[in-house]
Amino acid sequence: MIPRYLVPFRAASATHYFTDLLVIGGGLAGLRAANAALPHQSVLVVTKDKLYESNSQYAQGGIAGVLDPEDRFEDHVADTLAAGGNLCDPAVVDLVVREAPRRIEELIDWGTRFDQLSGSLALGREGGHSRQRIVHALGDATGKEVMRAVIQRSRDLPNLEIWEQTFTLDLLTHEGLCRGALVSGNDGRLMLVWAKQTILCTGGNGQVYRESTNPSVATGDGFAVAYRAGVELRDMEFCQFHPTVLYIAGASRSLITEAIRGEGAWLLDHDGRRFMPDYDPRAELAPRDVVSQSIVRQMAKTKSSSVYLSLRHLPAALVRRRFPGIGEACAKFGIDITVDPIPVRPGAHYMIGGVTVDGQGRTSLPGLWAAGEVTSSGLHGANRLASNSLLEGLVYGAHAGEAASLAAAEMPDSMRAFRLEHAAHEPSIDFDVADVKASLKSFMGRLVGVQRDEAGLQEATAAVDSICGFAMQRQFDQVGGWELQNLLCTAQMMARAALARTESRGVHFRLDYPAVDDPNWRRHLSIRLDRDGGQPFAGPLLKTSEQPGDRDTVPVETAAG
Repeated sequence: MIPRYLVPFRAASATHYFTDLLVIGGGLAGLRAANAALPHQSVLVVTKDKLYESNSQYAQGGIAGVLDPEDRFEDHVADTLAAGGNLCDPAVVDLVVREAPRRIEELIDWGTRFDQLSGSLALGREGGHSRQRIVHALGDATGKEVMRAVIQRSRDLPNLEIWEQTFTLDLLTHEGLCRGALVSGNDGRLMLVWAKQTILCTGGNGQVYRESTNPSVATGDGFAVAYRAGVELRDMEFCQFHPTVLYIAGASRSLITEAIRGEGAWLLDHDGRRFMPDYDPRAELAPRDVVSQSIVRQMAKTKSSSVYLSLRHLPAALVRRRFPGIGEACAKFGIDITVDPIPVRPGAHYMIGGVTVDGQGRTSLPGLWAAGEVTSSGLHGANRLASNSLLEGLVYGAHAGEAASLAAAEMPDSMRAFRLEHAAHEPSIDFDVADVKASLKSFMGRLVGVQRDEAGLQEATAAVDSICGFAMQRQFDQVGGWELQNLLCTAQMMARAALARTESRGVHFRLDYPAVDDPNWRRHLSIRLDRDGGQPFAGPLLKTSEQPGDRDTVPVETAAG
C-alpha cells in the first residue's frame, strides 16, 4: 500500500480518520474542489503549511478570460494553442477558455475584489496574448486577493475541515483503488485518512531548482506520491522557466510579473541594448519559452549573469499604481523601478507536466482525482500561456470536486480500515539533508535548465540515480527528509523524460536537437513506476503516448532503475 522506506518508525502509533472527500493541497485548485462537494458530505483538506503558503498565493499577473466585448473565445483559444507548441488538446483548451468568464464571476460573487478602471474590470495584457484579457487584483498581487476570498468562503463551510501543517507521506491503495492517504501532523502524530474519494492538488516542484519563483513548500510531493502509487504521469520534461526573476546575488529570488512587459517594459542587455526584437517580432510580448531562451542566449553573448527590465520610458505614476508590490520588493535593494533597470534572469516557475487527467480530473487510479499544477490536463501543451494557470485551477478544481463528490455519493457510507503490515524502524541519522538538496538543485539548474543537451542530461540522470541509491533507502521521520525523497523522485522523472525527447518544443529546448520534430514527437511522453525492478525506488517506465486528443498508447522504451 505504501513503500516501506517512507513509513516512519512510529507507524505502529498511527490513528484512523474517515471522510467522504480528502483534498490534498490548500491552493486555489484544492479549495475550489473542496467547495464543489455536496453539502451533506464530509470534506477534509490537508495542506503541508499554512493555507496562505502556496503557489496560488504568490501569483502576480492575474486570470485570463474573454470579458471584453471585442475579444473572442476563438482568439483566447488560438493564443493558448500557439503558445503550447502544437501539443495542447484543442478540446480541453476550448472547454477551459469558455468557462473562464463564469469562473471569474464566481470569484467576484465569493468576494474577490479585482482591480477596476472607470467602473469596469481593468484588463491587462501579457506575453502571448493578442488582446487585453487579464483580470488582476491589488495591482500585482492577484493570488493574494483571490486566496483571501476563497479561504474565507472555505472556512465558512460547515462540512469542511482543514488540517494545516500536515504532510502527506503517501497515498493509501488497496486492490487497485485509492483509499486515502497517510499523513503526519505538526505534532508528529501519524494519521491514516480513509476517504471514499481523494483529490490531489499539491501544486508544483520549483524547489528542485536553485533559481525558482516557487515558495519553499513546492517540493514535488504530489508528483512523487502519485508515481509511487502507480499513477500515470506525462510530459515531465516540460518545466516552464519564468523569463524575469529578480536577480540580486545573495538574495532570495522574486518574481517580476509578466504583466510588467505587458504594460510596455523593455528587456535590455548588459550593454543597455534592447535585444528581444533580434529574436522574435513580438519582442517582449513573445511567449515565455521564447523570452527565456532569448535571455539565456543574450547573457551568453554578453558574458553576463543577468539582463535588465527597464520601465523608465513609461509614466512613473502608472508604474507605481500598477506594480506596487514589485516596487516595494525592488526598493529593498535600492532600485527605483520608475528609473532604475531591474536585474533579471529566468527561474523555474511552473510545472507543465504532471499527473495525467481527463476532462473531469480523473487519474489512471480509480478513486483518485487531481487538479491544478500537479496535473497534465492538455491545456498547456509544451508551454503555458501566461495567466492560464489560476484559470486551470478554478476550472479543473470545480470539475474534479463535482465528479469526486458524485462518485462518493454513490458509495456506501460504511468504510473500513485495512491493516498496514510494515515493521517499525529507527529513523536515519547522520544524514545531511540540506547538503544533498543543495547539490540536487545545483546540477538540475545547470543540466536540466532552460537549455539542455544529451551529455548534460545523461550526467543529470546518473547524478540523480546515484543519490537515490543511498537516500531512498533511508527512513526519515521529519518533513525535510520526506521532501528530499520527493524532490529526487520528481527530478529523476524530469531528467529521464528530457533525455528521451530528442527534439525542441515549447519550454524543452535541446541544443543538440534544436528543431521541432512533429512526425516523431508531436506526442506525449508518459511515465509509470516500473515495478519489475524489484527495488524500493524502481526506475520509471517511459513510453510515447497519444497525440493531443487521442487516448491510444504505444510503448517504446523502458528506462532501467
